[in-house]
Amino acid sequence: EKTVYWLEKAVTVAENETQKKTFEILIDYYKTGDLKKWDEYNIQWVTDTAALVDAVNGFIEDYGDPLNYKAAFESIVSFKDLEATKRIGAISKEAQWFEDNSPIMDEHKKKNVTGISAKVITVAVMSGDASPSPPIGINLPNANWIRKDHGSKSVTLGNIVDSYNKASASNGFLEEFAYSKEEIERAKKYGDLSGNLHTDMHEVIGHASGQINPGIGTPGQTLKGYASTIEETRADLVALYYLLDPKLIEIGVMPSIEVGKTEYDGQMLNGLMTQLARIKLGDDITQAHMRNRQLISKWAYETGKENNVIEFKKRDGKTFVVINDYEKLREIFGQQLKEIQRITSEGDFEAAKNLVETYGVKIDQELHKEVLERYGKLKIAPYAGFINPKLVPVYEGDKIVDVKIEYPEDFTEQMMFYSKQYSLLPTYN
Repeated sequence: EKTVYWLEKAVTVAENETQKKTFEILIDYYKTGDLKKWDEYNIQWVTDTAALVDAVNGFIEDYGDPLNYKAAFESIVSFKDLEATKRIGAISKEAQWFEDNSPIMDEHKKKNVTGISAKVITVAVMSGDASPSPPIGINLPNANWIRKDHGSKSVTLGNIVDSYNKASASNGFLEEFAYSKEEIERAKKYGDLSGNLHTDMHEVIGHASGQINPGIGTPGQTLKGYASTIEETRADLVALYYLLDPKLIEIGVMPSIEVGKTEYDGQMLNGLMTQLARIKLGDDITQAHMRNRQLISKWAYETGKENNVIEFKKRDGKTFVVINDYEKLREIFGQQLKEIQRITSEGDFEAAKNLVETYGVKIDQELHKEVLERYGKLKIAPYAGFINPKLVPVYEGDKIVDVKIEYPEDFTEQMMFYSKQYSLLPTYN
């Protein structure tokens, strides 16, 4: 009821007719629960590329459900960052080139990549599953048939990414975990850009690439509990494969291949070691994105072992991850992408299960213990939560003339305020 109330208000101030109709269809969906209305809403939402202000609203992502059926509610209101959108626009313009030159099998490539709309946004308000720890990128709708026939929107959350970058700039992480001075200097010079490009390529090209074979069900139906991990692996591998491609220099979004090397360093270090700081000693990896990162890294390490492509090195009793051959690693990422796309396109459940269970779940306990000890000394929180702005209307009579931005004193105060103000359901059944 509350969501519909505010959506009805939004209809009266919509930027254009397309956005107005989008809100009206979403209201109809909430009132009727008709899933056809949800599809209609998503198709309408994708077509609105002109509005500066946009919203994501609904029960969307199913990462929290092992069966990939039950979605969690989220809402994000944002406005477009026009300058930063130029970078992501240069990438989306070349979507067909990336598809045509992908290492995946020809029968799994889209012949005509449909309308990928890409932008960088500044988030104004976020709630539900998107808060207090939001994503850094969004690619919607999730329905493959809508993406194929009507296109998709790829969004990078610019101010969220910027906040993460600034928070990690001087926390001692690089000095503790990077093996060489060269690696540290490269990360400081190119780390922000490499991360942004990875997100852009993941969202804009990765999720929108490839196609499912005729007669094969959706990944949720065919790959079941492994669908989310396989899909995130697929999008990450597209990004990683192209981050060492001169094409990104040619289109003006990357100054040097060194940017790609920076992201390769970060991927392997995070996937093989540092993300383990988020997990309790003795536990397995359960979260889809974390499984994906370890799957890629561990699989790449094992594949390249004979040629010493990636190496664990010891120094002063500490373990480090070192890439000895970046070009060979790129080839491995290409091989991985080909297989992951095949699994997705053919709905190969057993192959998906085998890869995820072999590389993405189990943890080396000795290495895990070491990571926790080293991470603990840095006093870095493994997860980041955001304090959201409180938008307070300023009235003259009964007319809103301005919006004042206020912030709570701290994170706890914010969460207590949300609990008091927005606990709309009873605490009993």
